[in-house]
Amino acid sequence: MNINDGKYAWMVKVGEKGQFVIPKEARDLFELRPGDEIIVLGDEKRGLAILPKEMQQEYIKQIFSEMAE
Repeated sequence: MNINDGKYAWMVKVGEKGQFVIPKEARDLFELRPGDEIIVLGDEKRGLAILPKEMQQEYIKQIFSEMAE
């Protein structure tokens, strides 16, 4: 669901094994294909973020630069 200006939200259910399916609309939007690698980041206060592999380096650099401040 498109929330506002390129921001999206989807509801998913977590199964017994802790797995969930990324909705087709999200997979298409972010060009996720079977076999692609993603990174899952967690923050106890802010929640989870899921990033495609090609975005990992950019965000990890940003995270570490903020930690150094």
